[in-house]
Amino acid sequence: GWCPLSPAGAQDTQLLLEPPWTPVVLWDRVTLTCQGSGTPGDTMWYKDGQRWWHKGPNSFVVSYTGSYKCHRPDTGLSPPVRISYDQLVLQVPARALLEGDTVTLRCRG
Repeated sequence: GWCPLSPAGAQDTQLLLEPPWTPVVLWDRVTLTCQGSGTPGDTMWYKDGQRWWHKGPNSFVVSYTGSYKCHRPDTGLSPPVRISYDQLVLQVPARALLEGDTVTLRCRG
């Protein structure tokens, strides 16, 4: 399912990942979804620090590497998500982890 990059219950804008693994790699065919308050049709997207998509969709499949953020009217700007094209990655679940949690790792290449 969808996993936020910040702790559950946060009232900030968040980028959700599907599949829910980090670091995020382009060849995973990642869908970014902007979650926050306000009208979904008013979602603004930023790529590499520049406004990229004004009144864009709430979610999309990523086609390019770079650093992505979204903005929702009532909750502001999300933390960035970096999409790379690394050839080999050790991935962890894209959710808040606490000391003592059992964690599944994925080695992908």
